[in-house]
Amino acid sequence: MNYRKTLLAASIITSLCVSGAIYAQDNTQDGTSQTQQNEAKAKAKDAKTLGTVMVTGIRASQQLSLDTKKESVSHVEVVSAEDIGKLPAKNVADTIAQLPGVNIADAAGAEGGFDEADRASIRGSAPSLTLTTLNGHTVASGDWFITGGGGSRSVSYAMFPSEMVSQVVVHKGSEASLLEGGAAGSIDIITRKPLEFAKPFSAEASVGGVYADLPGDTKPQFSGLVNWKNSDNSFGVMLQGFYEDRELQRNGQEMLGYSYIPTGSALATQLGLGAARPGSASTGVFYPNLPGAALFTQERKRKGASIDLEWKALDNLTFNLDGFYSKMDATDYNRNYMLRLRDKLPGDTLSSYTLNGNVLTGAVAQGQSGVSQGIYDMISRPGESESSAYVTLDADWKVTQNLNFKFQGGFTRGTGNTPTQNIMEMDTGFGQGASYAMNGLGKPLNWTLGGNNSSFDPSTTGLDWIFGDQDVHVVDKERWFQADGEFDFDDAGPLSSLQFGARYAKHTHDSPTAVAQGPNWASNVQFGTGSTIYPASGGNYPGSFAGDLGVGQMPSGIWYWTPAQLAQMNALYANRKVTNDPGTSRFYPNDIYAMSEKNSAVYLQVNFAGDRWSGNAGLRYVGTNENIGYTSPTIQEASYAQGTPPSAFYPSGWYWNYYNHHYGKVLPSFNLKFNLNDDGSLLARFAASQTLTRQDYGQLAGFLSLNDPQSPTGEGSGSGPNPRLKPILSTNFDASLEWYYSERGLLSASVYAMDLNNYYDYGTTTGTYLNNYLTYGGSTTYPNPSHTPVYSNYLVSIPVNVNGNLKGVELNWVQPIGEHFGTSVNYTYSNGHSAGGTYLYNADGTQGTGVSAGNRPLFGTSKNTANLSAFFEDKHWNARINYTYRSSFYDGMMPVTTGSLGNTMPLLPYYQAGTGYLSFSAGYKLNDNVSFSFDAMNLNNPTLRYYAVGSQAGLGFGKVPEAFYTNGRQYYFNVNFKL
Repeated sequence: MNYRKTLLAASIITSLCVSGAIYAQDNTQDGTSQTQQNEAKAKAKDAKTLGTVMVTGIRASQQLSLDTKKESVSHVEVVSAEDIGKLPAKNVADTIAQLPGVNIADAAGAEGGFDEADRASIRGSAPSLTLTTLNGHTVASGDWFITGGGGSRSVSYAMFPSEMVSQVVVHKGSEASLLEGGAAGSIDIITRKPLEFAKPFSAEASVGGVYADLPGDTKPQFSGLVNWKNSDNSFGVMLQGFYEDRELQRNGQEMLGYSYIPTGSALATQLGLGAARPGSASTGVFYPNLPGAALFTQERKRKGASIDLEWKALDNLTFNLDGFYSKMDATDYNRNYMLRLRDKLPGDTLSSYTLNGNVLTGAVAQGQSGVSQGIYDMISRPGESESSAYVTLDADWKVTQNLNFKFQGGFTRGTGNTPTQNIMEMDTGFGQGASYAMNGLGKPLNWTLGGNNSSFDPSTTGLDWIFGDQDVHVVDKERWFQADGEFDFDDAGPLSSLQFGARYAKHTHDSPTAVAQGPNWASNVQFGTGSTIYPASGGNYPGSFAGDLGVGQMPSGIWYWTPAQLAQMNALYANRKVTNDPGTSRFYPNDIYAMSEKNSAVYLQVNFAGDRWSGNAGLRYVGTNENIGYTSPTIQEASYAQGTPPSAFYPSGWYWNYYNHHYGKVLPSFNLKFNLNDDGSLLARFAASQTLTRQDYGQLAGFLSLNDPQSPTGEGSGSGPNPRLKPILSTNFDASLEWYYSERGLLSASVYAMDLNNYYDYGTTTGTYLNNYLTYGGSTTYPNPSHTPVYSNYLVSIPVNVNGNLKGVELNWVQPIGEHFGTSVNYTYSNGHSAGGTYLYNADGTQGTGVSAGNRPLFGTSKNTANLSAFFEDKHWNARINYTYRSSFYDGMMPVTTGSLGNTMPLLPYYQAGTGYLSFSAGYKLNDNVSFSFDAMNLNNPTLRYYAVGSQAGLGFGKVPEAFYTNGRQYYFNVNFKL
């Protein structure tokens, strides 16, 4: 027997029995219960329309948010716009981060943290476990950084300007009538409708700019809205447009994973390494791989528009046509000037070193003739972008006084694009000495690299490699139709209404093209030392770079080529051809996939209400047909076809495999609310449900990334997808107590628990693939001038199903202070772990000692999250200050490289350290038509810190630093006009 299912069913049945008992007790009273029940029913229906009320000011929006939360039958948190186009924070994700139980992330994944919140999640779960909808329907979105990974089901909040939002409702539980897909809950972004406006004609515009202090540049910002409706309030049209430009600069220090010195090497002997260390799967020492100075610059231009037409054709029939389009151009330039310990250190003779356990925390390496101790990557991505769009057509038909139907058809499309990467990888200079010294987790490491780092010297440096994917375009699409009905009961019974409906959607997520460029060896630029083909350096790192990061010692004034210079050199010396010749085509099968889902759902939900209680119970059946197409360069699985076009990476051919999967599940849900006193100010809630979440696209299909061994007998490593992942089934419980003790005053506490079946973490599998390093690049040790195919074994990390659990507590206090002031404080504790992991297996098939999946914290789970805000508002002025903090969380996996010996090591878990964010906003209302607003983000200039934990990969060491980033502060100033 499945204990989770039995417990959930028992909880729902018990609660229904309690409801029946309450109803029986009500009927024995003096006849007032029927009136009270009808009032309760009316309040429950009013809660659905509270969001349409127009508000002005911080206090009014706070009151509306609390009213919506209080009247809702299920557990929700609400943020309402203070006026047209004015949320409490500049960014939608930053706004909802002020709510209890909501976390935000700076980025989608491996690209590192930036200055703007991009993802949101509920109660410590990963962003992909939270469903984001607009007006209750799905919305597709892309990511501008898509190379090296796959797609996520989470939505990029960077695509949605705050000016379009009327209200955001965070559902912390489930109802049968809500769209499935969020294990922890869902976030619904609600936009305005034309007939909601008070006046026949309304117009609003905001004109201003944003200043970012790291790049020291100001860019324009604009948004506008026009709304018209006719005199009888039966037809209206609303138009919105926005253009927002801003400069980003991120100063960073990155370690690209960690490297391994095995026992038996010359350096290991020098370090006195012999027998295996207790508790470690390794017998060697680990050191930071390619620590470097990473300068990232980007210009983000977000532009788009929306149109909404609302027509009340009859008194009982309303149509709504809603369209939205947003595109963000995100051309960027990433420079990373690195200490090249990865390949050189195992053969060096160190003049001094420091060793802490089996981590080499510092070393000084002498210069060697013909050896470059540094490597420099310059990566320019012109035309990188993401977009999101949708069109919906709704019909709301009130058939009778008691029966209502709603129909909706829609289409949504999101894209992520990396059309070009212009890249040069250079040796920094031969004969350089080098050193580094780690400073723990709190500060970047110190490092030095001999020679002149501030200008390019063609006599001592030359091209090392050209790499990078081109022509990558991930497309996410969905078409759907749904029909919903509701029948209201007029009798005196506890039943308020019956809801029912069905939905069908076809969702596709494809990455159809990819070109992996390499150097054009015919140009002989690999022997470019002393050549005149290189232009002079085009610029230098800012002088404040190291100081902004808090680095004590590192190369200064580092040189770089401009994006135009990189484009010119790549045009001459990079091979990007896609041909029908399997010997020359640069088409890259590893980065293509195609998947489709046909999702259907039907539901039945009963809503009920009594004297002091209300609730709902329902069942939702969800069925999914999944078809995943993915590449397997050397493996033919049960269903496959020969892949086209041909690829020089797999001259003997590659295979397009298919995996079909069907699953269906009945998802029960139950919500109950009690008024515990006469005035309804003290509420208790209880909820139980099961939810289904489909795994991320990148987990099911995604990209195959391989790290080649550098010897014919070595074993490589890598990461890839797992199309056989099962969907996540979560059994959820929630209980809360809420005291609305005054106008705009709330004190509440919640407890919750989630039992996650078929969660995911990373395990390993062995496969055979073409070794590109030995086939096409080779080395002086293993030359291969004829490019004869060389195949190697790889231990590939893939996502696997594990179990998980998540539980926690939420505390929330909203306190008005007099007429003009107010504060709010909330705290969330979340404790989540995965379990049931699989062990890492050695190359000979014997079981190793390291756990490769499970028995770690859940992705994205911060144990502690806190928010503190205070505001002032009078007739003309308003001001707000807010501080948000979240503790460390498990963020992903990184490789352990093994130098020239090619030994296989597991992936290394890494975390983002705890971070706090301080923001401030102020406004002045000149009159009813003109106002001014000021927003300051990241006022404390937080340093985003990342670290890896070796013990969670069985590697015998604890926490070690992985990356440090600082993004500076951003200041927005706008003049707002209203008619």
